[in-house]
Amino acid sequence: MRRIAGSAVSLWLAFAAVHLWLGFLNLYGPGLPMGDVTYVYLFWVERGFTVGEWVGLDTEWVYPVLALVPMLAAYVFGPDLYASTWLTIVMALNAVALVSIIGVHERARRAPVAWWWMLFLVLVGPIALGRIDAVTVPLAIVAVMLIADHPRWGGALLAIGAWIKVWPAALVLAAVVALRARAAVAASVAIVSGAVVALALAFGSLLALVSPVMQQTSRGVQVEAVVATPWLWAAAAGVPGTRVYYDQGILTWQVLGEGTSLVADLMTPLLALAVLAIVVLGLVAMRRGVAELDLFPVLSLALVMTLIVVNKVGSPQFATWIAVPVVLGLAWQRWGGMSFTVPAVLGLAIAALTQSFYPVQYGALLSLEPALLAALTARNVLYLVLLGWAVQRLAVLCRRPRVAPATPPVAVDEGGASA
Repeated sequence: MRRIAGSAVSLWLAFAAVHLWLGFLNLYGPGLPMGDVTYVYLFWVERGFTVGEWVGLDTEWVYPVLALVPMLAAYVFGPDLYASTWLTIVMALNAVALVSIIGVHERARRAPVAWWWMLFLVLVGPIALGRIDAVTVPLAIVAVMLIADHPRWGGALLAIGAWIKVWPAALVLAAVVALRARAAVAASVAIVSGAVVALALAFGSLLALVSPVMQQTSRGVQVEAVVATPWLWAAAAGVPGTRVYYDQGILTWQVLGEGTSLVADLMTPLLALAVLAIVVLGLVAMRRGVAELDLFPVLSLALVMTLIVVNKVGSPQFATWIAVPVVLGLAWQRWGGMSFTVPAVLGLAIAALTQSFYPVQYGALLSLEPALLAALTARNVLYLVLLGWAVQRLAVLCRRPRVAPATPPVAVDEGGASA
């Protein structure tokens, strides 16, 4: 069994099976799991071609401007094949990410990490492939697998990811704080960002470029956000004035009730303060000499979980972000880094709970059925637990820095591949 589990062939067969299954669910499964791709993304692209009005360039948009690139790429074979082309692009990106984890030799390096990721994809369900986040997750995995030996390439990939969906910026912050090669990472991020801004301004406007930040601040409290949980239960209990509604402007389900407007106004500054607090903890740990092997993975997890937990927006695909810091932590623990067994187990539980109510049971959740509310609440509690674990480990590192190698050492596995 150990030989089979460590075989690259076994992993690639599992990869194919997982993506065929998730692709089938996205194309033919109930609950319209690819609704954003086939209705919203396709609409944006076709509007650009037919009317000449491009989101992110000519008009305000909820995503950073580079999100247009994969949406346009999926249109290469026309609208009828848009969904299948999208899935093929995501599968190709995930294949590159798998190579970055296991290498290209017969004996897979870091095979347990790859098996964990395959299981995570199955448990989180079709949402793993059916959103723009499915493009950024493999980019971020490749980046964190490269960043110790190739900080410039790692930083560049994280910057590209952040200009598609903002969340990889958390990994950029973690790298700049935790890694000794922070200058190389920062330089790559600055070069990529400068190029993106220059191109966007050449073809669009400054207002469109910064519109994702404005869109974020003007949103209400989304149904799946951790902070929305009390209002969901209040609405289920029939509390007057508390309800779930669909916001036509940003195409998402939100909660409305006494205090939701105030909370929506407060969450963005609270998020900024929470990120700042985590960064300060990371800086303290770095100044105390904590090894990169320990600090970078746990700081990455803490910042990613902060973006998920301290946020008035909460979509099912946010759960997919967890895979990146967990893959990083599991890979680096092999060389003496902090154990990531707890986050790995919690990540799998979060993935399974997310699929329990999305996409098939999402209508029942919006109808406030108690069993689905309980599943969502349990998932949100685990989000809090995972954030708490990361912050607690950061606090321990600040008090008792470990003596460990500063960077992941280069090793050679059975197949002769550098690990």
